[in-house]
Amino acid sequence: MSESPNPSFQRDFAVPLAARLREPRRFLQVLAGPRQVGKTTMVQQVLAEFEGRSVFVSADEPALRDTAWVAAQWERARLVARDAGKRGAVLVLDEVQKIPNWSEAVKRLWDEDTRARLPLRIVLLGSAPLLVQRGLSESLAGRFEILHLPHWSFAEMRAAFGYSLEQYLYFGGYPGAAPLADDPPRWRRYLLDALVETTIARDLLLLTRVDKPALLRRLFELGCRYSGQVLSYTKMLGQLHDAGNTTTLAHYLELLAGAGMITGLSKFAGAAVRSRGSSPKLQVFNTALLTAQSGLTPSEARADREFWGRLTESAVGAHLANAAACGLCQLFYWREGNREVDFVVRAGRMLVAIEVKSGRAPVAHSGLAAFKEAFKPKRTMLVGGDGTPVEEFLSRPVTDWLQP
Repeated sequence: MSESPNPSFQRDFAVPLAARLREPRRFLQVLAGPRQVGKTTMVQQVLAEFEGRSVFVSADEPALRDTAWVAAQWERARLVARDAGKRGAVLVLDEVQKIPNWSEAVKRLWDEDTRARLPLRIVLLGSAPLLVQRGLSESLAGRFEILHLPHWSFAEMRAAFGYSLEQYLYFGGYPGAAPLADDPPRWRRYLLDALVETTIARDLLLLTRVDKPALLRRLFELGCRYSGQVLSYTKMLGQLHDAGNTTTLAHYLELLAGAGMITGLSKFAGAAVRSRGSSPKLQVFNTALLTAQSGLTPSEARADREFWGRLTESAVGAHLANAAACGLCQLFYWREGNREVDFVVRAGRMLVAIEVKSGRAPVAHSGLAAFKEAFKPKRTMLVGGDGTPVEEFLSRPVTDWLQP
């Protein structure tokens, strides 16, 4: 497996960011995405090509950061921008969501520079997209553009690290873990310690109110174990052996989704109210989370037909879920009685129903025909089997499958 010297720069997201930084100062640039998807590396590489000067600072340090620290870094960048003349400068604040009341401080400083017409461009990075979004909506309305960075796709991992389809299904889309793929036990420890535990402990438990930390951790494990399956919140509580309420569980699932770990897909019902009240279909954003939690080696996972089928379906779901997290579409499932559609994708008036033939023992009869009769989708797709090959589906952007 070969490693690209700068694989993060191959991401398409570097191009619009670089273009925005070349424009006259108009908006704050916000990059939000899960941990270890290459945000920091990509920004540093874009800055290396930037004609002006830059200041890069991070709030992800042991020392306490507050709004006074933000103001001090901002003043430092102002001096650099004045020295740079018309070319201006860029200030990058990494892990900004870890600073209490960061959005109010940024709003005040940004507005001061706007009035002074200072050519200082601002880039904010955050590894907890839900928390970053809350700060933006509370204080910075009309002042920012957001660029969502999802987990790496199969096409990106193949181009950067030479991944085969089987490697991608098992090892998923974490570029930082790719060099450890030749040592699966070490790879698994890295995933669980440096990614899963860090995200839960530092991005969720420290930054949001979680009254039952153990329940949140067990919910994450449950979401990985049952990725691709529909579970009611009541059944989840039974599996978790907890007497909590379903509202708490739904909130914790929202937090895990905001951190780019697992999400709960709503049932497609045509009516938003009915859809929100449905039992969720659990879905990982990255199949590496599923395999790391399973404890199975690559050969054991491949030999387990049921597990490999679930892994394949979860990879298709993760591909779609990451596109939905970027705002490219909405993602649902559909089930009525024993008729089921694995994924329903909606983008504007475009509606696509997708069934994954993954090799798993069928739990319900195919519902594509029933869904087509009920909702008249623009397209129905079978992925795997004698339909579109899984490798082809994962190799292309989701938007390709949403064309009329």
